[in-house]
Amino acid sequence: MSNRNALPGFNLSLGYTLTWLSLIVLIPLAAVFIKTAELTLEQFWYVVTTPRVMASYKLTFGASLAAAAINAVFGLLLAWSLVRYNFPGKKIVDSLVDLPFALPTAVAGIALTALWAGNGWIGRIIEPLGIKVAFTPLGVLLALVFIGLPFVVRTVQPVLEDLEVEIEEAATSLGANRWQTIRLVIFPTLFPALLTGFALAFARAVGEYGSVIFIAGNIPLVSEITPLMIITKLEQYDYRGATAIAAVMLVVSFILLITINSLQAWTAKRTGKSK
Repeated sequence: MSNRNALPGFNLSLGYTLTWLSLIVLIPLAAVFIKTAELTLEQFWYVVTTPRVMASYKLTFGASLAAAAINAVFGLLLAWSLVRYNFPGKKIVDSLVDLPFALPTAVAGIALTALWAGNGWIGRIIEPLGIKVAFTPLGVLLALVFIGLPFVVRTVQPVLEDLEVEIEEAATSLGANRWQTIRLVIFPTLFPALLTGFALAFARAVGEYGSVIFIAGNIPLVSEITPLMIITKLEQYDYRGATAIAAVMLVVSFILLITINSLQAWTAKRTGKSK
């Protein structure tokens, strides 16, 4: 048997890949922890547990998880509609799904604020009813839903396109009702892709800044997000404090993403065995 690699120049390609990955990802991440290590344990604990920072953690991670969950539900419904139904304006709707990818985040934040503020087109209607969106945690959630929706739709859509309608028809012919078909046939196939979309939407939401900063209002202990705390520390030339908060975000994000990806791999393996 030949020892030649299937990919010509594999060793050289791998070397370039690892070098590029180190320069772009690994070294900057390592620099965060190295800079944070300049703090003593007591200093680190004080920086990352002040009331304003703790409130920002709760808002950032809580709103990100909630936004990803909302996008998982409505992104699945939107992907299903785009794949399984034909309706007027379908191509336009399909194109609009990618709008958060193309739109600068600051523009998205300004647009959302203009719509949902007290004097905005929608805000002036709902605020007299007691529903305030702009400059509240609800506004943060709205912005994170906006920027995260495409990740779920574009992840689930190809799987739905490969899922043949005949499978549903076969389940129906065997006596399954609609709910049983969805629960036992469709959902197990879509679940790994749905989890991937959820993880991507969550990861994007955790680090989002531009589209959130305007509609959040940045009220201390109410609507300040963690990336804003990092920016504030940098503006104060407190680089060790900024990296300390960033390190906490990195660790928590990695734990959540590893958990989600492990669940995704387990689900895919279980689904493969069931088939």
